[in-house]
Amino acid sequence: MEFFKIRRDIPFMRHALVFNAISALTFVAAVFFLFSRGLHLSVEFTGGTLMEVNYAQAADLNAIRNVVGGLGISDVQVQNFGTAQDVLIRMPVQKGSNSAQQSDRVASALKASDASASVRRTEFVGPQVGDELAADGLKALACVVAGIMIYLAIRFEWKFAVAAIIANMHDVIIILGFFAFFQWEFSLPVLAAVLAVLGYSVNESVVIFDRIRENFRRYRKMNTVAVIDNAITSTISRTIITHGSTQLMVLSMLLFGGATLHYFALALTIGILFGIYSSVFVAAAIAMWLGIQREDLIKATAKKEEDPSDPNAGARV
Repeated sequence: MEFFKIRRDIPFMRHALVFNAISALTFVAAVFFLFSRGLHLSVEFTGGTLMEVNYAQAADLNAIRNVVGGLGISDVQVQNFGTAQDVLIRMPVQKGSNSAQQSDRVASALKASDASASVRRTEFVGPQVGDELAADGLKALACVVAGIMIYLAIRFEWKFAVAAIIANMHDVIIILGFFAFFQWEFSLPVLAAVLAVLGYSVNESVVIFDRIRENFRRYRKMNTVAVIDNAITSTISRTIITHGSTQLMVLSMLLFGGATLHYFALALTIGILFGIYSSVFVAAAIAMWLGIQREDLIKATAKKEEDPSDPNAGARV
């Protein structure tokens, strides 16, 4: 299915150096903000207080956030838990007070605003749990990266594997850089979005790499640059359909999903946009600079064509 078909190949690789220089600057800026400002980690990672509150009627989450925020407590996560009457509140422990004192203040304020509010349970999430979550998240990220590299190396060639993983890590670091620069809250849903972006971005790279391999077999007189340009141009319609429909869904979550899904959808939005960019201008360009050629992808065919027993083998292209 195609919305349109471009008859003339767009010379993407002609501008690869410029776009990759921009990518390098953006990447360096993201790394700088990660080290200088750091991520604004949520309660799951840093530790804090967790409260489950029940209401007689459907709870007004925005009103609850305002009540808790009025106590001077920032970075509060409020979401429904099971039913519309049950609410889960996560908040960092304030300086000068312990978890018990903080939960008592919040409970009193919630009951003052709505007499039907009743606290079902109160728990303290210690920093040790946060350290374990952070370590598990890094392990998950490392496993995803390793799996992608092994898959691409087996399916295509090691040069494509290196190019794709550089492009994917480019997307991840830039997402983290945005969160560090704007000090958006980095929570478990955001970590899930980052892992999803890794898989989503590599999918676009695989589509382009697969078309490059087909072009090497189909257009034997084309050089590598022309093959890559044709592969990217011929997949533009598919890219617009798939990424456009996905982006519409993610934007709907961003605009109408509420505070609970806001940063999750924001991370996906940034990741999808940069994923398209990196697949075209980063992954394909790096593969080109690594010296990818026809013989790397169709070695068996090339060997057969150059059979020394065939007197015409040397004349074949």
